[in-house]
Amino acid sequence: MRVVLAEDLFLLRDGLVRTLNEHGFDVVAAVDNGPGLLRALLEERPDVAVVDVRLPPTHTDEGLQAALEARRHHRGLPVLVLSQYVDQLYANELLSSDDGAVGYLLKDRVTDTSQFIDAVRRVAAGGTVLDPQVIRRLLARGEARGTISALTPRERDVLELMAEGRSNTAIAATLHFSESAVAKHTANIFAKLGIAPSAEDNRRVLAVLAYLRR
Repeated sequence: MRVVLAEDLFLLRDGLVRTLNEHGFDVVAAVDNGPGLLRALLEERPDVAVVDVRLPPTHTDEGLQAALEARRHHRGLPVLVLSQYVDQLYANELLSSDDGAVGYLLKDRVTDTSQFIDAVRRVAAGGTVLDPQVIRRLLARGEARGTISALTPRERDVLELMAEGRSNTAIAATLHFSESAVAKHTANIFAKLGIAPSAEDNRRVLAVLAYLRR
């Protein structure tokens, strides 16, 4: 699986390249700035991009904007964004398309190799991956507006895992109950939030996130 990596800190970039290579990925480009990232994405058309939000020359959202521009040229290009902190504006920009194949992780997560590699693989496969802190912030907004107040504690647990991009099988394994129970909770969540149900996992996640962000 071919990867384009963008990270301006040399030691972190080198560590990520080594980690990805050790887990069977082929890092075809590792860049440290926004213009270089956009060129690499357009020329290489990788299976997945792992991108730091803030890159030279502006050190604002250069990495994110380069990734979004590349997705406009190559629709559905899988992008996993790394950030030092939760920024809901960045998350909203990344999730504004309904194409899926996107992820937003805090940089702290890359120290957990299994979690990081799992996120890369899920995004490359077309899934949606969100850092739990992003999800908690979205849920807090929903709670403040009263949009999720009707959910039971168990339904909130299911919703949080659903927003992470987990399938019913994975949710059942995490919460230790049957897939049929997950399906029932999911149906209740959609009914209470007024979201049309979908059998396709990625669209299901994006529907939930769109509702929580509005």
